[in-house]
Amino acid sequence: MSGTVFLVGAGPGAVDLLTLRAARLLERADIVFYDALVPDAILSLSGNSLKVKVGKRSGRHSTAQNFINKQLADAARKYRVVVRLKGGDPMLFGRAHEEISWLKKQRIRFEVVPGITAALAASADLGTSLTRRGSARSVAFLTTRTAPGGRPNEWIKAALAADTAVIYMGAGEARPIAQALLAAGKPPATPVALVENASLPDVRAATGTLEQLPALAARCGSGPVAILLGEVVRDSAIIAAWPSAQSSSSPTVRATRTGRVRSSSS
Repeated sequence: MSGTVFLVGAGPGAVDLLTLRAARLLERADIVFYDALVPDAILSLSGNSLKVKVGKRSGRHSTAQNFINKQLADAARKYRVVVRLKGGDPMLFGRAHEEISWLKKQRIRFEVVPGITAALAASADLGTSLTRRGSARSVAFLTTRTAPGGRPNEWIKAALAADTAVIYMGAGEARPIAQALLAAGKPPATPVALVENASLPDVRAATGTLEQLPALAARCGSGPVAILLGEVVRDSAIIAAWPSAQSSSSPTVRATRTGRVRSSSS
């Protein structure tokens, strides 16, 4: 038997943000290899399929990528529908290129099913567009992390060049991120927002300025966090009352309800 490996985006976490194609593939799956951040509610859509956890989270024990690659190829020789379920979108910080390259070498059929990435879910929770006609025409999705042996990460250039930047997997590096951006000339009063557990009922947003980023990150829990940086954040409902001159005041943290953020006046 020669099956197909489907690299499926699980989205930011909310079950009803899955694409129809993703949901239908999960229903048909013989085996599902899933990431650490995929919630049980999404996994339950795959019914009685064999489920294998191959989670990879920064700073924690994780499955080696080479081993994941081999498991996918071996499964495709045994099962007809193999789902590789990745948080967010498979093609954005999901190591999809490594798995695709291996599957090609092994002559295994594959298909990529896109998903909603965390940056889009976070902006939706904030009610803030990542772009704005006439002033914010560019967006950078970036990570500060560098794989062992990889070429230097020039994330600072990307963050400075874009009108809006979204930093993935950055909460644990908040202090060096803030220091690097400030040293590169980013104004201390640049608005920032941290969104934890985007799209989920327990989503939380912490807002303030770039110089307050370490304090904001310290208030986050163990959920995935997206850091939004740029002037578009200033007009979000939760920091609309923040004058730019208050860059030294305390950061604000607000619990949010699904799809809506509480303003400071609520």
